[in-house]
Formats: sequence, C-alpha cells, structure tokens
Amino acid sequence: MTAQTTRTQRLDRLPFTRQHGRLIVGSGVGWALDAMDVGLISFVMAALAVQWELEDTQLSLIGSIGFVGMALGASLGGLLADRIGRRNVFALTLLVYGLATGASALATSVAALVVLRLVVGLGLGAELPVASTLVSEYAPSRIRGRLVVVLEAFWAVGWLAAALIGYFVVSDTQDGWRWALALGAVPALYAIYVRRSLPESVRFLEARGRHAEAEQAVRRFEDSDPLFARTTAEPAAVPDAGASSAAVAGAAVAAPGGAAPRVAGPEAALPEAAAPEASPSPRGLSVIWGRALRTRTTGLWLVWFFLNFAYYGAFVWLPTLLVASGFDLVKSFEYTVIITAAQLPGYAAAAYLIERWGRRPTLASFLVGAAAASYLFAVASTPAGVITAGCLLSFFALGAWGALYAVTPEMYPTPVRGSGAGWAAGFGRIASILAPLAVPVLNRGGEIWLVFTAFAVAFLVAAGGALLLAERRGLALEE
Repeated sequence: MTAQTTRTQRLDRLPFTRQHGRLIVGSGVGWALDAMDVGLISFVMAALAVQWELEDTQLSLIGSIGFVGMALGASLGGLLADRIGRRNVFALTLLVYGLATGASALATSVAALVVLRLVVGLGLGAELPVASTLVSEYAPSRIRGRLVVVLEAFWAVGWLAAALIGYFVVSDTQDGWRWALALGAVPALYAIYVRRSLPESVRFLEARGRHAEAEQAVRRFEDSDPLFARTTAEPAAVPDAGASSAAVAGAAVAAPGGAAPRVAGPEAALPEAAAPEASPSPRGLSVIWGRALRTRTTGLWLVWFFLNFAYYGAFVWLPTLLVASGFDLVKSFEYTVIITAAQLPGYAAAAYLIERWGRRPTLASFLVGAAAASYLFAVASTPAGVITAGCLLSFFALGAWGALYAVTPEMYPTPVRGSGAGWAAGFGRIASILAPLAVPVLNRGGEIWLVFTAFAVAFLVAAGGALLLAERRGLALEE
C-alpha cells in the first residue's frame, strides 16, 4: 500500500495558479510599502540636513534608530510567526509601521522623530522574513526560488517610489518631507486587506492541528486556474486504494507554465488523520545552532550581516553623500532615482538565474558583482561615472537580496522556519544599525573612496558566507 499524498506534496505539484499570483502580489505590495518607508528616510535625512541644519551625528542617529527597531522586530516577528501564524504577523506589522510613519510627519524635534522611527523599525523588521516565509511555504518547489525573488523585486518598486516621492515631493517645498512621511501611512490601511484576503500557511495550520483549515487552503489553490498555457506535465501520483480523491487532487500538474488536468474528486476532503500530526519539538536558537544546522546558520548570518552593512550604509546615505560631494539637493535626488531604477533588472536576472544556476552560485556571484561595483563607485570622478557605478551597485546588490530571501526559508525545517529566518534577519539588522553610524566616520577619514571601499570588502565577506549555505534548488521544504 503506497503512502497517501500529503498536502505539502499536493501544493508542490501545482502549476502557477491565479491564487499564487494573488499571494505574490498581495505580499509584494506590502513589501513595496515597506521599502518605500525605508527609502523615504534617506531623502528626509538629506532635506533635514539643510532645513534643520543637523550634524552628521544627528543624521546618523535618525538613519540608524529605525534599524534598531528592525533588528528587534525581525527576531520577535519570526518567533510570533511560528506561534500565531504568518498572515497575522504580516498584517500586524503593516499596521504598526504605517501608523508610526504617519505620526512621524508631525515630528517637531529630532528626539520625537527618533522615537517614532524606532517604532517604525519594529514593524518593518518583523514583516520581511514573515512575508518571504509565507510565500515559500505555498510556492511549488521547482519554482520556489524564482517566486521569492519576484516577491523581493517589489522592494525595488517601493524604493523607486520613495525616490520619486523624494524628487517630486521632498525637494519641492519646505514641508515636503512631512508630506512624504504622511504618504507612508498607507500600509496601515493595507493591513486590513492582508488580514482578510491572504491565506495562512498550510504547514503552520497543520503544525497547530487545524487540519480542516489546512485542507480548505490547499483546495483553494487546487481549484484555481493556471495563469499560463499548459506545457509538459508531471506524472500523477498513484493513489492508495483507501485514499480519498481529494488527497490526489492536483497530482497531475504541469511544470512551470502549465498543468495537466487535475484528478477531480468529490467534495470529501482529506481526512484529518491522513495529515501528519504535530509533535512537540525544540525551537529557536538551540535548534538552528545545533549540529545539523550550524553550518547553514553561520553562512546565513554572515551574508545577512555584511549585506545589510554594505547595502544600507550605501543607500541610506547616498543622497546626502552626493550633496556633500558638490551636487545640489535636486540633482542628488535625480541621480538617486536613476540609480534606484537599476534595481529592477537586477531582480529579473536573479529570478532567472536562481533556478538555472542554483541559489548558492547566484547569491555568491551577485555579491562579488556588488563588491566590484562598490569599488568603481569609490573611484568614480565624473557624473557619468557616478551614475554607471551606482546603477551596477543597484543591479548586483538587489539581485543578491532577492537570492538571499529565496534561500533563507529553505535552510530550516517547518517548526523553526519563521524563527530561523527571523533570527538571521535580526542579526543582519545589527549591521544596518552600525552602517549609518560608520559612514560619517569613514567619510571624514577618506571621503567617498574609503566609504565605498569598505562596502566592497563587506560584500566579499558576504560572498564567502554564501558558500556555506546548502543548495536546495528544486527540493521540497524540510518538514
């Protein structure tokens, strides 16, 4: 007697359906709003440096304090996601940072702005690993990496929106930065949609013994139409004589791009007894630093730390550094818009290569490319050189981010997936706190040359960490 088809296997055999598309877009919009909020502060800093005549130390505090909140939020958000659900934490974080960003528009002092940015960071940090985990747990294994990179590409959309708001709103009037932050309250409204429309993770529901809800979620995806034309099909699983027809629904499906007709069945759902029962298991740091996962965790934490340091150090300070180099505020924002636009093709390249080369080679290659681009930016001496090097840096750095978010949930089994991803992101946020503080010190020591040479070294260390990760292209997520 053969084993019955599990819900996880049924999800893995599905084509890319309309429900997958809704999940990607629904999560991606939240991701873009997150990026818009993070990106806006770089333009607000540049404006406040002029309007409030702030010193580098004050600007560093404004730039770093949000990442303190993100470090705490990433770790707490991952733990909460493993306990109350991915969707619930996703919606809660949108509400928290949306309201805090809107309130930041009313700040009248550095102290008030710093406090509100801390709260914003708590929500932002918790959202990112939770959203990528939710998408990973629904994505068919053969295209999981690509779908998570597509999700991450919404970051570029949000950062580009921030750059456009910076150019057209922040630089337009004395209170432009206030209006920009007021726009950042939109995620609070979007949280309502997330809570009502996005599905909860099937693996989370099964782990909590909520089998009826898990079955309903799987059937929702199985009953959804494929988005692309049918091509080649995977062989259907041969059902056990005692298995329900729902247990093999969706077994005959297409590879990316299509599906063979599903094995239809009556309305009877998979019996709860057929699903794996939840069993008590250790959680948290003791598991992810145990012998089985120690190497993966080491590599993951290295990549998260040094990629955060280089990326946020560069992009949070970019408009301000350009102004300090002699460009006026409007020209600085204009260059930043152009450089930010190069993030989108970087994501597209990573989304293609991650299922061709694999996760580890794609991530390592993009990090090496970002290191080379950082050094080119360090030695650029003309506007054309600045824009070219900046575009290359955007391309490779954001492609690396896409690959990192794809690989992170794959490193851990279901009981610690949320917390494992959250701890890695939280550790990385320590670097994002340090980076804005380090930039003024490096800039005084050797100006832009030293700043971006340091970032190049950080990207190379991250590339070394990527080589420690397990390659799980095309494999099912570990239970």
